[in-house]
Amino acid sequence: MDQPDLIRVAVFDDSWDRRESLSYLIDLFEDMECVGIFEDATDAVDKLRNCNPHVVLMDIEMPRTNGIEGVKAIKAALPEVVVIMQTVFEDDDSLFRSIRAGASGYILKRDDPYRTIQAVREARNGGASMNAGMALKILRFFHAQAADEVTRDPAKPSYSLTERERDILSLMVDGLSYKMIASRENISYHTVNSHIRSIYDKLHVHSASEAVSKALREGLID
Repeated sequence: MDQPDLIRVAVFDDSWDRRESLSYLIDLFEDMECVGIFEDATDAVDKLRNCNPHVVLMDIEMPRTNGIEGVKAIKAALPEVVVIMQTVFEDDDSLFRSIRAGASGYILKRDDPYRTIQAVREARNGGASMNAGMALKILRFFHAQAADEVTRDPAKPSYSLTERERDILSLMVDGLSYKMIASRENISYHTVNSHIRSIYDKLHVHSASEAVSKALREGLID
């Protein structure tokens, strides 16, 4: 019988060795299990419907159907599934295309393997996993996009965000982690998580990167 608290993880990677290594690594931890390994993203939606994961680790460069096409298909059909992209190189174009496609995180294959485990846990809790360099690139990109919009409707949409939610969204834009937000706002990690899930619902987004993008694009924070 499945344990309800287990984080179910699926892996897409064209390297057999990496698929096996990730599967073994994931299954070492009591709070997660690997429920599927696949060599490319062809028919990704059907594959995931068969194994029902919470989180997907998606390689970007794969034959036949690559990871970016895979995440587009997954988020269109299974928006509740969280996708973390994996790549060898810290490439700006792939990073931005992945985020636009709906990825909730972006990690490098050369990172410590236990960083992957941390990324899975963060993603399952609604966080966005990426290293500081990648996060800075994302913030600069979205700030630049916002600055390019010269004309903006003076009646900004509020989405009925509470004052606390607006404060937390502002800290997300600044790149703070859940723990840092909890410390800054003097509230618990669990409370931060609850507020962020409410923010996602109100903004009609599924990840921190989408929330940050919308906040900057529509001027939701000062």
